[in-house]
Amino acid sequence: MSAVSKTFGILEAVINAGNRGLSFTDIVARTGIPKASAHRLLRELVDLAVLSFDATTRHYRGGMTLARLGAGISVGYDLRSIARPYLVALQKATGHVATLGVRNDDEGIYVDKIEPDDFRIRLHSEVGKPFPLHCTGMGKVLLAHAPMENVRRLSKRQLPAFTRHTITDGKALRAELERVRENGYAVDREEITRGLMCVAAPIFDASGEIAGAISCTFPSYLNADRGIDSELAAVVRHAKLASGLPDS
Repeated sequence: MSAVSKTFGILEAVINAGNRGLSFTDIVARTGIPKASAHRLLRELVDLAVLSFDATTRHYRGGMTLARLGAGISVGYDLRSIARPYLVALQKATGHVATLGVRNDDEGIYVDKIEPDDFRIRLHSEVGKPFPLHCTGMGKVLLAHAPMENVRRLSKRQLPAFTRHTITDGKALRAELERVRENGYAVDREEITRGLMCVAAPIFDASGEIAGAISCTFPSYLNADRGIDSELAAVVRHAKLASGLPDS
């Protein structure tokens, strides 16, 4: 049995045990993994916060990393199925990479991405990967429609700067989020990656609550050459269609 198979065996056993968790002895008994291997893998899983260890009960349970990944998958799964045709259509309409994301607490999670065949710019937007909310197009859209307590909590933090354009001041971020709500879209002006811009718009569910965000990313020189009106119009249009709203 490979290390990966052993790891998944441990995770499956612990998750199936529910909130009570499992002791080391129980894990070894249920998985059949040798004690030395089980001890090493459990230590690594706890270090990665995939599992947690309660020193009082001496039981292992699912950790925060596992919860975050699970939340991102469960929240994004149905949306991904619904939004994918419009994500594909957005990529074809603009020729740019198109992405879909959801909010998971104080970060975003990429749940889908469509790239053109000849897209030569490397993006760190792999599906399942988290992204910051304060300096990305989708992040600002998701945060603009998040509960106010999330906005206050995030804007009080020391916001990391990725480029000289990153908004790091809480007051400035709140003002930017207000503009996003008024405009119905967000623009990332080289705020996370130099030389790249992104425009994003919200996708709403049937109850009118935000379900996710859709975006396209492109070289910033396009803005100087011809403007980005076509990108803005395309993103807003396809976000409305994914929300089941009329294309007006």
